[in-house]
Amino acid sequence: MSKETKKSLLGPCPVDENGREVLLSLKHVDITFGKGDTAVHAVTDASFDIYKGETFSLVGESGSGKTTIGRAVIRVNPLAAGEIDYHGTRISGKISHALDREVIRNIQMVFQDPAASLNERATVDYIISEGLYNFHLFENEADRVRKVETMIEEVGLLPEHLTRYPHEFSGGQRQRIGIARAMVMEPELVVADEPISALDVSIRAQVLNLMKKFQQEKNLTYLFIAHDLSVVRFISDRIGVIYKGRIVEVATAEELFNYPLHPYTHSLISAIPIPDPELEKNKVLYTYDPSIHDYSVDKPEFVNIGHDHWVYGNKQEIAKYKALREKGEPVKAITITHDPEKVRAAVREKEEVDAAAEAQFLAAPVHDTGNKLYAVLSFLLPILGLIAAFVFRKYNYIRNYKMCKKGAIAGFVTIAVIILIFLLLIILAVI
Repeated sequence: MSKETKKSLLGPCPVDENGREVLLSLKHVDITFGKGDTAVHAVTDASFDIYKGETFSLVGESGSGKTTIGRAVIRVNPLAAGEIDYHGTRISGKISHALDREVIRNIQMVFQDPAASLNERATVDYIISEGLYNFHLFENEADRVRKVETMIEEVGLLPEHLTRYPHEFSGGQRQRIGIARAMVMEPELVVADEPISALDVSIRAQVLNLMKKFQQEKNLTYLFIAHDLSVVRFISDRIGVIYKGRIVEVATAEELFNYPLHPYTHSLISAIPIPDPELEKNKVLYTYDPSIHDYSVDKPEFVNIGHDHWVYGNKQEIAKYKALREKGEPVKAITITHDPEKVRAAVREKEEVDAAAEAQFLAAPVHDTGNKLYAVLSFLLPILGLIAAFVFRKYNYIRNYKMCKKGAIAGFVTIAVIILIFLLLIILAVI
């Protein structure tokens, strides 16, 4: 089998104004699941660059859209708008089969759950070799065996482990197998989707050190997805903070921790646990409340305020962020107090914000699903459909109301057409 040529369709990386090679670029990316009223906007207007050889971390709470972006980069999630460029070439949307294969070869993913991402019916040897088989990346069987054995040893396992199955390994060992499966393809960019969150604390440092070793030896670039800022601080070159599908801040690791300008970034840093239990007990949590922003008139933008520091905000907020940054005094994100009342007040504030968010979520009726069955029934029984639509609207079941209304209107139109055809036939018969 012949070894497949690498990067034949990809040119050199574009260079930005600072002389850095832009390996991957997201431009105004929107990702939506579903259609119409039931559509979920998972990612909105996401834009950032990843430079060659760096570790770019994407941080945010669960459900913020981190993994959705990672899966879009490997072409699993389609984009609703915007584009993703790799080596300056668009790889989102419809592309040629040859380019698709190059993207698969050059961009690999390490998944969050090492148990679910490995085929339980396949041996470790086949799991690691599958990419080699698909892309013909070995000269002969001896070459394939050499590559697989070398890789399994590089991740800290033994060649005799190749004949075993994933269920025979611990969580940390499974993640090493997942890393070996990605690295044997000799990728240029690795999307690491929370690769240590399912592991014991004692194993996490080993896996992170292993990934850094590969980066130094193979000149890898990482898109590292995480929800814990304390982890990414020490492995990242730059960090992007995402909140509900919106990138709110991007800066270098030290810049972000010294000058957390967006309130959400501030709240994430304040939530990092302090090893000293006495200090942790007296820490005042900063709670992010989205209602502090007034974007009704002054619309927000994602702006570079200098120092390669990007923040999302309107003109008034951006002016405030710039003034804070230009002072040059680090922003204090964690506050320690010995006043128990202040700690209790911060806890009460957090509980109030959480309660408000829960109330907003529960305000919409649970069964307001907009099921298409309502439209079908309203089409067959349009009068009852209109009555049901009126009832749904009265009790704020907006999606169900729209379905009933749509079905009833279609039903009345169909009945009107049938009556017209029937009248025409009668007139023709009389004539």
